[in-house]
Amino acid sequence: MGSTVTTANTEEKTWGGGNEPMGASYGKLMMWFFIVSDALTFSGFLAAYGFSRFKFIETWPLADEVFTHFPFMHGVSAPMYYVALMTFILIFSSVTMVLAVDAGHQMKKDKVVVYMFLTIVGGMIFVGSQAWEWNNFIKGEYGAIETKGGSLLQFVDKDGHRVALDDFSENFHSEREQLTSNKGKWFMSEPSLPSYSVAEVQAGFKAHPDLLIRTEVIYEADEATMKDAKINHELTKIRHKTILTREESLLRLGQATYVVEGANLIRNEYGSKLFADFFFFITGFHGFHVFSGVIINIIIFFNVLIGTYEKRGSYEMVEKVGLYWHFVDLVWVFVFTVFYLV
Repeated sequence: MGSTVTTANTEEKTWGGGNEPMGASYGKLMMWFFIVSDALTFSGFLAAYGFSRFKFIETWPLADEVFTHFPFMHGVSAPMYYVALMTFILIFSSVTMVLAVDAGHQMKKDKVVVYMFLTIVGGMIFVGSQAWEWNNFIKGEYGAIETKGGSLLQFVDKDGHRVALDDFSENFHSEREQLTSNKGKWFMSEPSLPSYSVAEVQAGFKAHPDLLIRTEVIYEADEATMKDAKINHELTKIRHKTILTREESLLRLGQATYVVEGANLIRNEYGSKLFADFFFFITGFHGFHVFSGVIINIIIFFNVLIGTYEKRGSYEMVEKVGLYWHFVDLVWVFVFTVFYLV
């Protein structure tokens, strides 16, 4: 029931609390409220990532050195290829969702079923790909050494190409005991032991005089500098990490305290520890959204199959879940840009 507001010359009727304010249904309006609030949440996360990155820009990992894997192509460096494929699949699933919504407006049940199914498949491929990307990031590829001051040392050959610990480290065949809470002082513990001890890495490095150490500090180098250092890098790259001389490498390796393999919330073989923290949190938060969207899409898909919306005479539910799916896709565009391209 509406109420009236009487002025000197006119009588205006206020909104009476109908179920479709602004011409939108209650459910669609609430979905927009959720999307706006979630967009602000992601904006805060990405802003925090940006501030942290520029504060620690010298030790921030280079994305095209981290995300180089491609399924069934072990040992082949394919920087950013698989991430680009993941992005394309997710965007394509957004296209199929648009087609599903359009088919719903035309009350074409069969087409809604087909396009919803394609959307679900695309979402499942993306979630699986993200899990595979996480696995490679956690497992690592080359390994590194952490020094007493917390600096990260990576190993390269004379041409500046990364060398894995497996390629040069010695194996003393000595039994190492992992520190557990019941054996450590003040109930301290440590994660699983790395494949090699510090001594084994040091011995292997000394036995290979062609190896050098690359620090995590990034600098800008021109072509003349690169030629003087006799390091063959791609000249299209402006940012490079500092490579030490053999003498400096031996000196820095003497300060080694821990062998780092892969990335976790404590250590990161690729560079700054904060990069791994943000990567796990933001991509994991987005992955949870995609996974939730897949589950919701599956529920809607079966409702379409049994004719629930056909009986209602409206496929608005498909449209509402479509709004959520487009939001998830749009957020990934920003996450992809911030983490992988910039």
